[in-house]
Amino acid sequence: MGNFSFQLQAKCSKTKARVGVFATPHGIVETPKFMPVGTLATVKTLTPAHLEDAQAQMVLANTYHLHLQPGEDIVQGAGGLHKFMNWKKPMLTDSGGFQVFSLSQIRKISDEGVIFKSPRDGSMINLTPERSIQIQNALGADVIMAFDECPPYPATREEVTAATERTYRWLQRSIAAHQRPEDQALFGIVQGGVYPDLRVAAAQQLTELDLPGYAIGGVSVGEPGDLIQEIVEVTAPHLPEHKPRYLMGVGTYREMARAIASGIDLFDCVIPTRLGRHGAALVQGERWNLKNSPFRRDYTPLDPTCPCYTCQNFSRAYLSHLMRSQEVLGFTLISLHNVTELIRFTQRIRDSILNDTFVEDFGHYGFE
Repeated sequence: MGNFSFQLQAKCSKTKARVGVFATPHGIVETPKFMPVGTLATVKTLTPAHLEDAQAQMVLANTYHLHLQPGEDIVQGAGGLHKFMNWKKPMLTDSGGFQVFSLSQIRKISDEGVIFKSPRDGSMINLTPERSIQIQNALGADVIMAFDECPPYPATREEVTAATERTYRWLQRSIAAHQRPEDQALFGIVQGGVYPDLRVAAAQQLTELDLPGYAIGGVSVGEPGDLIQEIVEVTAPHLPEHKPRYLMGVGTYREMARAIASGIDLFDCVIPTRLGRHGAALVQGERWNLKNSPFRRDYTPLDPTCPCYTCQNFSRAYLSHLMRSQEVLGFTLISLHNVTELIRFTQRIRDSILNDTFVEDFGHYGFE
């Protein structure tokens, strides 16, 4: 794995939950861990100092969006993503596949790649596995993702089979195109929709390639949470135990706790900042709408047990006022708390696995 390693430190005696350390050229990630999403090389409304305060260890950025704006050449000219956005810890870029299939006006999907219309200027863009890897090599994140076809939900078995087979062929091309394996770890993505046998076959096929890490993709595309968990439970056992496992696009308390019980290590989701911009706070497993009337005269901290800047300095009443006034500071303060909360949640789970009290402490999320 070159400058990368993944060491397991402990396992839960009652579930498949595990604790590990993923080492990268820009530092370590202590798993299990939630990773904030910084689509355009910024976690919305938050500075790198905020992310440090939140104890973030790894941040995501998006290949599709950064290719459109400002362009990977500009990021590369700055010395790569880390220098461009002044984030000194590990980073991950996704391949752009999910965004192409979910956001774009697609003109043509073929074995070669995807031709779609740029939402910025209407020009036609041809994104292939080789092009995706070329862009990610230029962006310079520690972990990069293979280009994949992400089928929608629902999709027929035939559609999912075709997408899964194409994803594997694209992975082989992504590996061949990768120019920086020593300082960028290429993860493969397991597709297969909601079909267990397709998921198992894809996981086994990818495992044979001995990649630095593996992701479960094609979830959080509209299917219910219980179905996500079924996909994880059937897929994770077929991924190598000594490599990091990443569940893409998942970031609720319940889904993370249950996936960790199935052996997942890494998570990302836009939930904490998206909720923050709408005045919703994540507090000890619950979601509170701070625009609601009871908070207007509540002068207590958002969460007295939380060490974040927001909770240490401001009241629920002030946060409610900011959101009712649509003040940008409100977006920042609640987003900061929410990101901190989900990172702390995965840290608490990590501690409980080390103490072998995971089931006792978190079993109420539905994996006992």
